[in-house]
Amino acid sequence: MRDDELLTVPEVMAHLKIGRSALYNLIRSRRLASLTVGRARRIPVHALTDYIQLHLEGAAR
Repeated sequence: MRDDELLTVPEVMAHLKIGRSALYNLIRSRRLASLTVGRARRIPVHALTDYIQLHLEGAAR
């Protein structure tokens, strides 16, 4: 994945292995950055990478 790529909600759900409502809770609580393109929600790859990295660092403590 390229760092400037935008992912769809189903792609991020599959990557994190979580459901739609759990993903939207992350977006709503601003723990995962996203943007709206027209009526579609998109998540930048770098936002997903940052979210995963943050949780890996927290787990290592």
